[in-house]
Amino acid sequence: MSYTLEEIAQKIGATVKGDPTCSVNKLATLSEAQSGDIAFLSNTKYQQQLESTNASAVILSSECVESCPTNALVMKNPYLGYAMVAQLLDTTPAPATLIHPSAVIEDDVVIGKHVAIGANAVIEAGAVLEDNVCIGAGCFIGKKAHIGQHTQLWANVSIYHHVNIGKHCLIQANTVIGSDGFGYANDQGKWIKIPQLGTVIIGNNVEIGASTTIDRGALGNTVIKDGVIIDNQIQIAHNVTIGEGTAMAACSVIAGSTTIGKNCTIAGLVGINGHITIADGCIFTGMTMVTKDIPQGGVYSSGAPCQPNKEWHKTNARIRKLEATNAKIKALEQQIKALTANVN
Repeated sequence: MSYTLEEIAQKIGATVKGDPTCSVNKLATLSEAQSGDIAFLSNTKYQQQLESTNASAVILSSECVESCPTNALVMKNPYLGYAMVAQLLDTTPAPATLIHPSAVIEDDVVIGKHVAIGANAVIEAGAVLEDNVCIGAGCFIGKKAHIGQHTQLWANVSIYHHVNIGKHCLIQANTVIGSDGFGYANDQGKWIKIPQLGTVIIGNNVEIGASTTIDRGALGNTVIKDGVIIDNQIQIAHNVTIGEGTAMAACSVIAGSTTIGKNCTIAGLVGINGHITIADGCIFTGMTMVTKDIPQGGVYSSGAPCQPNKEWHKTNARIRKLEATNAKIKALEQQIKALTANVN
């Protein structure tokens, strides 16, 4: 698969500098690119690599054109251009093709046009697979689950009963959607399970990474709205709602019944408490612990950066003495106040 620079420019909204008939067929980094490759420069840190690249073309901004020794596709946001070209030149195979004879499909499953189901997949009674759905090998689709058009599931994804997934979604391998939320009542030290009677509703154009778990609601539903992107190994508890366009990085967790607004960014290893509400447009940096409502968008942090081990031990020792230190400060303040009063 190859494209001329003129064809690519029309598709990504760029301007060609150099030969518009130059053909490229593969993406590469500036330092590793060879003839026939297209690279990109979005970070001036790599400007030196631009000057020596062997790429046939580079996607870059107008500020870097003069330093480019080869053909260029010039646009305001080169990283966006890279993403769009990557889609054009994507060689990732489909999770499945056709319907494999080893797939187990109940008689009343509704299967749309051009549906593919991989080997050893199980589709239970009443499930609906709309047109162009692709189900990878070993997937499980529970009773009356509904999967929208053009949605793809990679291998070994489990979709529990009654889960509803929208159109054009992508779900990576080993993810579980609709498992029981962590609901128990305590009877004098004995845990009594609370059946989780809700489900999970996922909007359109949602992407979910590998080995992520999204629990079903206890009574209402867990809701992931349109355009949300969720990384690998994330836990989303029962009755959580995530607003449109929010992004969530790996190993972060959201406790039950929390509502997260639109267009939030949640970095890796963030922990979000249950039963709180987070406003639109919040950004949580890595390892932030969110324990209460966030009523206004902005950047929030609480993770402690690493330091040399000896320094950390000293810091930790000082932290253990904070209460005593605070008491001393208060005592000194009282003494100063008394001395000041005597002077006056």
